[in-house]
Amino acid sequence: MTSLVVDASVAVKWCLPSQREEFVAQAEELLNSYQRNEILFLVPDLFWVELASALWKATRRTEISPDEATSALSFVRDLGIATVPCDDLVPQALVLAVSHGRTVYDSLYVALAMQSESEMITADERLANSLAARFPVKWLGAF
Repeated sequence: MTSLVVDASVAVKWCLPSQREEFVAQAEELLNSYQRNEILFLVPDLFWVELASALWKATRRTEISPDEATSALSFVRDLGIATVPCDDLVPQALVLAVSHGRTVYDSLYVALAMQSESEMITADERLANSLAARFPVKWLGAF
């Protein structure tokens, strides 16, 4: 089974109103493939903090209610996505961040993709463009 590392920018597409988000259809197709057991998702444990933070920001902008944010987080948690602790990923993530000018946060996802011999999927086009030539990083908009 194919494993994909998805970052929080992809999961946000599953949670926020469609009219405010681009590439929702691509994100939902990935989710559908996961739910049909065609692919396996992997995330570093940082994913959950980033997703909750994005949902919090959406409540601050009054795009969703606090109850909707809580429900969205529960929905994603109930998917049972395999979660990997960051502590073993941090050394490689730091090297990637320093050598390629990316944040350690983003580099944790790339390090997980490399360690798990998977591709990373992100909705962050700049991130994908900056790393795709050297690392297994794909932009959601290309699906």
